[in-house]
Amino acid sequence: MAEPGTVAAVFLLRADGAALLQHRDDLPTINHPNRWVPPGGHCAPGESVEACARREFFEETDYRLGELRLLASFLDDDAGLRHAVRLTVFWSEYDGVQQPVCREGQAVRFVPRAEADALNVPAPLIDLWDSANSARRTG
Repeated sequence: MAEPGTVAAVFLLRADGAALLQHRDDLPTINHPNRWVPPGGHCAPGESVEACARREFFEETDYRLGELRLLASFLDDDAGLRHAVRLTVFWSEYDGVQQPVCREGQAVRFVPRAEADALNVPAPLIDLWDSANSARRTG
């Protein structure tokens, strides 16, 4: 089970390497306000990290994930965050059928990797996105 302060996020990848990202609300009380990040959120007490990732992703996008692959788990204490969290990141492949919907934040859309810098994606997440794409290509 997840420890308190655990957050799960998922990079949903298309075949071209684009990832489904969420444009976060612009609220000063949240981590990464007004930035583009993979959908995810805080784990509930007693919830496994994978169950959390699936639940949060569905709640935010109305998309049901297929197979999840663990990418990384670490203490995210970036200086720009309001509070540190234990971040666990997964990746999954887009099924090409379901159409993600924005249920939280300002928007969700597939973002080509080349647009990441222009959209103010946090640097550590860009590195994880690259790792996910590399893992997807090598199977």
